[in-house]
Amino acid sequence: MFTFVDSRQTKTRMDIIDRIRKPILNEMQLFRETFVTSLKTDNPLLSNVNEYILQKSGKQLRPMLSILAAKMCGEVNQSSINGALSLELLHTASLVHDDVVDDTLERRGNPSVNAHWNNKIAILSGDYMLSKSLNCASETNNLHILSAISKIGMELSDGELLQLAVAEEVKISESAYFNVIRKKTAFLFAACAEVGGLSVNASDEQLTHLKNFGEYLGMCFQVKDDIFDYTEDAQIGKPTGNDIREGKVTLPLIHALEKANSEEKERILKLIRNKEFSTENILLITQFAHTHGGVAYATQQMELFKLKAIAELASFENCEAKTSLELCAEFASMRKS
Repeated sequence: MFTFVDSRQTKTRMDIIDRIRKPILNEMQLFRETFVTSLKTDNPLLSNVNEYILQKSGKQLRPMLSILAAKMCGEVNQSSINGALSLELLHTASLVHDDVVDDTLERRGNPSVNAHWNNKIAILSGDYMLSKSLNCASETNNLHILSAISKIGMELSDGELLQLAVAEEVKISESAYFNVIRKKTAFLFAACAEVGGLSVNASDEQLTHLKNFGEYLGMCFQVKDDIFDYTEDAQIGKPTGNDIREGKVTLPLIHALEKANSEEKERILKLIRNKEFSTENILLITQFAHTHGGVAYATQQMELFKLKAIAELASFENCEAKTSLELCAEFASMRKS
């Protein structure tokens, strides 16, 4: 297990990403080349959108997770690359579509596809990437990989719809919240680890541990994301209070509402119910979550998911890929964006 102190004293965020990527530098280079090739098209408009998305692509943590899982269990091959690419395309398509659904105009500090072009182009471009994802999955010639990726596509849509339904209830339970993030985030991480293992014929026992690792990692990752909404920090990838404005009640607020007295609770629920999201009210809700221990509780739960993820790797032989996967869990809990 690894312990990190404040980034002002030690490594920067990119140093950690570099350490995670180190055992698979050649494989990630092949992945990037394959990614670029897969999105080539003679349609000028689609080509411009694809190029824009490629230029704004993030850390590519999910394909790294898949390729590291493959390397920990065997020798990375073309099926490993195609499986990782399929999952990254699926993830990217879901982000493009989500930005339309949520009326999001910015992603990673840049205009979203729908903001740069329009909703129609964003939806159709996302559809193209989704189809390309399934095409890449079929090129693995592995029915188990294709099945895993097609199932995760359904889970992502299920999770987003479930979140919309839950948002209508205003006050939700902790178990309902965990069910939503398991579907919309954690299952994708689980699929990444599983597909990596499947590509190198990992044993059933190994696949179970890989899936569990990915799920716990994804839960840790999403809870951290939800904590960002209650954090005033210019480094985060979305503005503070963004989830609140969209009516998304996440773990920090769920726990705070459980701990508050009835008068305080009703005051906050009324603001959310009536969508009174002025800057002053967003600050009030944020302070409420801190004062009643919601942010501290969410941080504690995030750390527990991190430890559970790392524990799932205990039975694998020590190697650089395993170390990098452990670092993935550490990074998920201490990242700044």
